[in-house]
Amino acid sequence: MKFAKGVLLLGLTTGVFACGNKVDKTVDRGFDSKQLSTLTAGIWVDPNGCDHWIIDDGLEGYLSQRLDPYGKPVCSGAAPPGVATGPFKSGSKFKDQI
Repeated sequence: MKFAKGVLLLGLTTGVFACGNKVDKTVDRGFDSKQLSTLTAGIWVDPNGCDHWIIDDGLEGYLSQRLDPYGKPVCSGAAPPGVATGPFKSGSKFKDQI
């Protein structure tokens, strides 16, 4: 019983420390930390034909829907559905293994 309580306490402690307070979400705090605005985005087209901004810096990636000034999805036809286009893998010294 003491072992189970110890494991539970260790898990809770680790969970609390893992939930750090990241105030500025525009900064990548990984191995090659930098402002996210310095990364180059590409476009991924979803199965419905609508665009999403995509960035892959090797260890992690970012994706957000591309919207017009009125908040409606942009479906430009920049690529076939399911395809990513553009230099979205540039801007990092870490290479993507996939």
